Amino acid sequence: MKNKKNELTKNQKIVLDFIQKSNKPVKAYSILSNVSKKGLKAPPQVYRALEKLIEVGEVHKIESLNSFVACNSKCIEPNGTIFSICKSCDQTTEVSNADLAKFLSDFKDMNGTQFSGFNLELFGTCKSCKT
Repeated sequence: MKNKKNELTKNQKIVLDFIQKSNKPVKAYSILSNVSKKGLKAPPQVYRALEKLIEVGEVHKIESLNSFVACNSKCIEPNGTIFSICKSCDQTTEVSNADLAKFLSDFKDMNGTQFSGFNLELFGTCKSCKT
């Protein structure tokens, strides 16, 4: 559902622009405090914008950090994301690995449940923090 940027509302464009310019995952209240001068004054405005941005594939939620990142446009599986997250600095990278995405897309648990999506978060230490 990419390339829907022209169909976004003013608030959605403001939120997306802020997230895209951020170099780390950002929390909703951080977004609000940083874009309040542009007209977003209440948390529901930010949350509604985030919901739509996630729906159209422009933004991903990092569940463990309760934060949001812009999609890097390399999503292999439309209903699944894989992230590597540095435990020290929260640097987050969207992982593009076709083999892993295929495995997770086809995965069934021991009860035979076939999953309709996934959000996998892998934790480690980035190159910068190792040095």
